[in-house]
Amino acid sequence: MAVVLPNASLTAYVLAHPFTRDANGTPVPPNPNVRPAARGTWPGSVLLQDDGSWTVRLDPQAWPVKEGDTITDETGRSWTLTSKPRNHRVPGCPDVDYVQATATLNPPEVP
Repeated sequence: MAVVLPNASLTAYVLAHPFTRDANGTPVPPNPNVRPAARGTWPGSVLLQDDGSWTVRLDPQAWPVKEGDTITDETGRSWTLTSKPRNHRVPGCPDVDYVQATATLNPPEVP
């Protein structure tokens, strides 16, 4: 098992889940111009992958997070989660627990 050490202080901005529904029962996402309240700032990791996506590893205190939620670091960069996050737990060793998801950088870096 490889351990990825924290390389950033990450803040989670979590949308209201599930979304509210209109009169027809269709989910209505919140206004994209209004950022949700910050959930907290914890040590975490953001790593650029060979395919241009990013792997985000969050402290378990950020759980639950979902696709579409935003993560920022102390430099002002932000990422939107694009995969269903997984809450990794190691029985008997909570110090190595983490939440992992794939994300895209906002706005994407252009080579």
